Amino acid sequence: MVTTSLDSTSAPQPASPFALKLPLVRRGKVRDVYELPAGAGQPNRLLIVATDRISAFDVIMPTPIDGKGRTLTQMSSWWFDFITQRKLAETHVLSTSLSDVPESAAAQGSPARAWLDGRITIGRSCTVVPIECVARGYLEGSGWKEYQHNGTVCGVTLPSGLRQCDKLPEPIFTPATKAATGHDENITFEHACDLVGMETMHSLREITLAIYSAAAEHALSRGIIIADTKFEFGFPDDKVPRAGRIWVPPIIIDEVLTPDSSRFWPADTFQPGQAQRSFDKQFLREYLEGLTNAGKWDKSPPGPELPPEVVAGTKAKYDEALHRLCA
Repeated sequence: MVTTSLDSTSAPQPASPFALKLPLVRRGKVRDVYELPAGAGQPNRLLIVATDRISAFDVIMPTPIDGKGRTLTQMSSWWFDFITQRKLAETHVLSTSLSDVPESAAAQGSPARAWLDGRITIGRSCTVVPIECVARGYLEGSGWKEYQHNGTVCGVTLPSGLRQCDKLPEPIFTPATKAATGHDENITFEHACDLVGMETMHSLREITLAIYSAAAEHALSRGIIIADTKFEFGFPDDKVPRAGRIWVPPIIIDEVLTPDSSRFWPADTFQPGQAQRSFDKQFLREYLEGLTNAGKWDKSPPGPELPPEVVAGTKAKYDEALHRLCA
């Protein structure tokens, strides 16, 4: 069984402050995933815990961002509700309530249970579609780099003469393979169809662009541009496509529309032709780029310790995105 897929890296993952008395399925860059006991009439469930770890350039920093896991969980939970209410897709979320975590995993009144509060999602266990589903409304990041070389992004031909961070004529869907280690690799839609099936990919493209368009419209009303974002999808264990079974659309899993998975730009200072201010971990990346340019870090593990002002500045960016988007 393949469970909900989270970030991975070749470096060892630092442990969370508290170990839960549950089978550990996976420790990702940011989240720890545990298997919950099966209950009568319940689907297979996972307990997903958002830690305060942060990664950049596929390397986990040794310094946590205090409270980041709660911010990510609150934001994802809000967006999952947004998606459900608008009937854009089904989601893996069953609960975000600490009361649904068994006491056998973390006893009432224990430091472990207090730490879990606000940072857990109980979700359906899924077989993951091994494709990152990226929606781009603006030209930045790896898309901008590819465009400069050949005028395309993941095989999608774009108009000539676009500048860095220009708004695209319409949002585009650009899939990527999910790498077990290192960077994900951008691929064409046709290649993605070869990997996971045409019906699945057409469904994923339609759902991804629908969610992005609705979210981008909401965000703009709050003064934020969502330049791009990525989603992950899976089939619940009892609905995995098999021969002779009626096909059902995949559901959205993992996290959605957070600063870890999206580029958020303030609309009032947006100016194409250059890099933008952001409400995501670009603040951290810029600090790390400075270390790299000074020859103090080569973007390989282990990551450098982060100074207090970088920790505080990163957390402030995340919190501002939460309050502006999800208030």
